[in-house]
Amino acid sequence: MKLKKMIAVFAALALILGVLAACGGSGSGGSGGSSPSSSPSASPSASSGGGSSAPAKPDKTYVLKFNHVLSESEPFHQGFLKWAERVKERTNGGLEIQVFHSAQLGVEEDIIEQIKSGVNVGQNTDSARLGMYVPDIAVMNGPYFVETLDEVAKLKELPTVQSWLKELEDKHGIKVLSFSWVQGLRHMITNKPIRTPDDLSGLRIRTPGAPIWQESVRALGASPVAMSFGDMYVGMQQGAVDGAELVYRNVTGGKLWEVAKYISETGHILLINFEIISKEFFDSLPKEYQDILVEEADRAGMETSQLMEQEVEQIKQEVTGKGMEIITDVDVNAFRQAGQAAYEKLNLVQVKEQLYKELGKS
Repeated sequence: MKLKKMIAVFAALALILGVLAACGGSGSGGSGGSSPSSSPSASPSASSGGGSSAPAKPDKTYVLKFNHVLSESEPFHQGFLKWAERVKERTNGGLEIQVFHSAQLGVEEDIIEQIKSGVNVGQNTDSARLGMYVPDIAVMNGPYFVETLDEVAKLKELPTVQSWLKELEDKHGIKVLSFSWVQGLRHMITNKPIRTPDDLSGLRIRTPGAPIWQESVRALGASPVAMSFGDMYVGMQQGAVDGAELVYRNVTGGKLWEVAKYISETGHILLINFEIISKEFFDSLPKEYQDILVEEADRAGMETSQLMEQEVEQIKQEVTGKGMEIITDVDVNAFRQAGQAAYEKLNLVQVKEQLYKELGKS
């Protein structure tokens, strides 16, 4: 009898527990339970693939078309693609950067004019070209101005540099996202060895058309010839110029061993690149997107700069294997002294001294 009572009690308890379980299940998001807004699984920040860390699907999307003159084999192109990938990921597709290599969107100067007009395009450029709008900023591409990545990183915090960036925005509509993109030291690429400024006498050296580039090459002893990057190979091949001044990666990217025999390590300019877009377009973005765009530009830029610095020795082996000769016994002090004439010609001596003071550099 007792056994029958115990069995009856257990059966009743099992029935009660089953009912309670069924009620609990219907209240956690099922068709008969509470509304989706009160359910954790309905939160807009939670997705089936990423959990609570996944960004919400954007209501509006933006596209930035980014142009540069380098070939798709260059590290900068790969760096720009990495930048684009990270921005797209962090904005959940809300901001897409479309990267165009080899000046597919047009020549640099034309793109900058479009940027000033508010078009959703960007350009990899340098302070020499930006000096056409804010003259003093060109000093950053002057001969032997800075010579390490650490010095470049410090430039961003300088009050004088900050005032230039603000002037570019306020007066010209140009937003500088980053100048953490450094291609490395520029050297002379010619068909005769260059060891002193006198060795450049009478040589026509390809360089961009901006004043600081022109005057730097002239100060170092050569005759500057303005020529686009894309025309350089043919220009050297046909004798329109006697050489060019470039970073090591440009030599392999442009197969210049076919038209030049020597790389003379003058190291006369550390090429700092600027990534710019329209301030009007930048201001149209949500604040979160603005921050992501800048953060990832700086991050990818420094990674790419370090990569290019590390690969120089490998490139040296590659170009010597192609028949080029590297001249290392260059009188750099003589070139450094000669380069000062460029600052004097463009009235940039005091500007340079002010930045050196802010850098704590003598």
